[in-house]
Amino acid sequence: MATRSPQRHAYVTLITRASYLAGVVLLADTLRRHGSEHPLIVLYTPKLPGDAVRALELEVPRRNLVLRRCEHLRPPGDAPVTLIAQRFEDTWTKLRVFERCVDFDVVCYLDADVAVFRNPDPVFARAARELPPGWLAANHCCVCNRDGDPWAPPDWRRENCAYTPVSHPGGLSRPTQPPPNDDDDDGGSGGLDAVPEGPSRTHRLLNGGMFVFRPTPELRDSLLSFFDANAALLSTFKFPDQDFLAHYFRGRWRALGWQYNALKTMRYWHPGLWRDDEVVCLHYIVDKPWTRRVGEDGVAGYKGRDGVTHRWWWEAYKEWEAGRLADSGGDGPEVVKLVRKGVAPPLGVSDGWFDGVDPDMQAIGASVQGFANNQVPAAPGVMTKA
Repeated sequence: MATRSPQRHAYVTLITRASYLAGVVLLADTLRRHGSEHPLIVLYTPKLPGDAVRALELEVPRRNLVLRRCEHLRPPGDAPVTLIAQRFEDTWTKLRVFERCVDFDVVCYLDADVAVFRNPDPVFARAARELPPGWLAANHCCVCNRDGDPWAPPDWRRENCAYTPVSHPGGLSRPTQPPPNDDDDDGGSGGLDAVPEGPSRTHRLLNGGMFVFRPTPELRDSLLSFFDANAALLSTFKFPDQDFLAHYFRGRWRALGWQYNALKTMRYWHPGLWRDDEVVCLHYIVDKPWTRRVGEDGVAGYKGRDGVTHRWWWEAYKEWEAGRLADSGGDGPEVVKLVRKGVAPPLGVSDGWFDGVDPDMQAIGASVQGFANNQVPAAPGVMTKA
């Protein structure tokens, strides 16, 4: 009797700009440090600077990385796009994961601003066991909008958030599930905006920072064909990849426990659900921790409330850097020097670190304050509409 080959599993992330190099390096290192047995595929685009590619190449043999070049993905034709921030235009390319990973049985996508604090490998066995072909496993979008950002739709309120009805410990294993497609809406032809406001709509929204799927050529072809044929629909999406995924997989995705895509804001927006020691994958949404050190007063983040979670990132970075400098292979100093170009320096230090004037770094750091007004920095000190 022929024996069945073991299933092949992989994590995958995407990097299009050098400003996310530190995030990718820490994602790879924290996966390895917390015992993951599976490789991390790093998709990178042709315009990624050579220094960033070199740094990733140096990490390949030590962090179980697989580098795969991919082309940018943009909406077809000249259809206008409506984005919350201009930096999101690169995130369409995230959909390349369905194209570039068909040699694996189950794939878990993780954004480059995710760090791992417990081994996430169990998601693969669960997906292989429970996820039907052509489906997605993901986490809900948190729609509390407790900061009152003006770009948010009117139904982005705490009572409509899928995380509000659940608490610890039930939220770990019994999350709110998205509603199925039914006869109460348009069946998906008009997009999610056609669904009545409130939980019937917001509970269908997912966060694209982490998702699990079973790659097949059929899924790849169907998804990319839908993308190419629906330019007008794509132009309505404000969060490109996750709005597309929520639409395409409408009625065909299942929610995971919050811990697999723990948005840093949930620590204070959903305290009844959050537990520090249950976090598996921490998603550093909005401003990125590597762009600014945590203040001596413990203050960090977009609204000054992320000191704890940002400090976790910096502690992990310190471990990575110390380990690489202690490596006997001889390339530790080189890769550390390359990564430091996109990392905020310690207080009172400047040489060899992020110099504060790179507009890409500004767009994910302190200048992300403009995010709420749909603005992005075009150059140091200059703000333009996205």
